[in-house]
Amino acid sequence: MLTLGIESSCDETAICLINGRKVLGECIVSSSDLHSKYGGVVPEIASRKHLESLLPALEETLRQSKKSLKQIQLIAA
Repeated sequence: MLTLGIESSCDETAICLINGRKVLGECIVSSSDLHSKYGGVVPEIASRKHLESLLPALEETLRQSKKSLKQIQLIAA
C-alpha cells in the first residue's frame, strides 16, 4: 500500500512515501536554526515554517519516488 507520511510536530517538516516497508522518497526540512536564537522551539515560528515547507517537501518526495498524488492510498500524519 502506497502511504504518505507527514510529520510536523516540532521544528522539522518531514514527508515520506513508503510502499510496505520500503522507503520510496523522503524530505526533511528543519527550522532548528531559526529556533536556536530563542533557546527552544517557538510554536508560531514552527507553524509558519511548516506552512512554507510542506508543499515543497511533498513535491520533492514525489519527484524522488516517481509517484503521483493520485497513486497514494493512505495518508498518515
